[in-house]
Amino acid sequence: MDRTNDGGAERTADGVSGGAPGGSSGGASGAPGVPGAAPGGASGGAPGAPGAASGGAWRPGFRFSAADEEKRRGVRRMKTVATGLLLLVAAVYAVAKWQQTTGAGAWAGYVAAAAEAGMVGALADWFAVTALFKRPMGLPIPHTAIIPTKKDTLGRSLGDFVGENFLSAEVVRQRLRGVGIGARLGGWLAEPDNADRVTAELSTALRGALRVLRDSDVQAVVGEAITRRADAQEIAPGIGRMLERVVDDGGHRRIVDLVCVRAYDWLVLHGDSVMEAVAGGAPGWTPRFVDRKVGERVYRELLRFVGEMRDMPDHPARGAVDRFLADFAEDLRTDADTRARVERLKSELLARGEVQDLIASAWGAVRTMVVTAAEDERSELRLRTRTGLLSLGARLATDDRLRAKVDGWLEDAAVHVVTTYRDEITLLITETVASWDADHTSRKIEAHIGRDLQFIRINGTVVGALAGLAIYGVSRALGA
Repeated sequence: MDRTNDGGAERTADGVSGGAPGGSSGGASGAPGVPGAAPGGASGGAPGAPGAASGGAWRPGFRFSAADEEKRRGVRRMKTVATGLLLLVAAVYAVAKWQQTTGAGAWAGYVAAAAEAGMVGALADWFAVTALFKRPMGLPIPHTAIIPTKKDTLGRSLGDFVGENFLSAEVVRQRLRGVGIGARLGGWLAEPDNADRVTAELSTALRGALRVLRDSDVQAVVGEAITRRADAQEIAPGIGRMLERVVDDGGHRRIVDLVCVRAYDWLVLHGDSVMEAVAGGAPGWTPRFVDRKVGERVYRELLRFVGEMRDMPDHPARGAVDRFLADFAEDLRTDADTRARVERLKSELLARGEVQDLIASAWGAVRTMVVTAAEDERSELRLRTRTGLLSLGARLATDDRLRAKVDGWLEDAAVHVVTTYRDEITLLITETVASWDADHTSRKIEAHIGRDLQFIRINGTVVGALAGLAIYGVSRALGA
């Protein structure tokens, strides 16, 4: 505990030892005529400057600001006024009593009664104000030094009060419903400048998030998610249904046309290769010219067959392809053996390194594309985002149903947060108050409310004097 005491008196920020009438530790008012070092070791005076106060070193984040210092000076001025009024009333009382002994008129009794009651009121209120921050005159009187000794209890009570009266679901709903966030948000977003600002902020946030993410982590997550999803779901029935719809709609015929055209062109360009392949597969005992003749015949027949398939939509081979695809679609949906083969093929494909590399590279391509679009003010992504925000703002401003729906979402979200984390919020208040130093807490509070408390002393003096005057007057009127 770092103290700068001189004979038990704590030095204040201006270097003056506390203990003048009206002074007290923690900034409370002091008793008239009580020296700065009160019995029991309590030091008087205004709160010390940061770094020179009693009660230990100042805690980080709990210091007196310039505004606090100005308030402390105001408190000291009001203490001077309140104490001066008490001394004035005491002097008036002394003069009035002296006048009574010298045979002055009845007025002296009235003045003495008013002054006496004023002193009683002033002292009573001085005691009450001082008891908030310290033990008056250092005496261990019960129920004094309330703030230093009850700080933790007050913190718990404050936390409970906030939790019950500010963090209840009904209070949150009523408050948000009264604010009308949906309508305000709609009107704000409907302004083009605001939509531009939100678009820019969203783009910045998106770029930052994508750049912070590690490619290896995201690729691992994406690859694992795709693989797990593919393993968990059988694909054969879905492929069968899709193929069946394609065959029914004739969508496969374009593919057949393309294959026939390409096959015919390939045969035209590679006729020699086809004939050599046929001749090379002939038995070794056949003459070479026979092999060539057979190869040429096979090539011509093959070229004719492919050409007819290309040029004849009703070619029997095309019908065979249609029937094969229809039967295969049916097998994919109903045949257990075909479905099992497709599942094995799927697992083998997913396990291949090339497929995993393809999945991993997809993330890099997507990220680059999104980052580039987010940086370009004229990109389709940003233009569509801006248009969407303007449209949302206009709808929120005019569509009562949408506005009510948005307000309901916000209310539900706020209520969920409040009801879920209410105990943590109130515990934060309780623990924060408990972590404060008791003396410093008293000084901080006194700096903010001490001026009003000194008015209580002044009012007590005035009200006490008026009450004493009234009581004395009534007593005289009744002949007491």
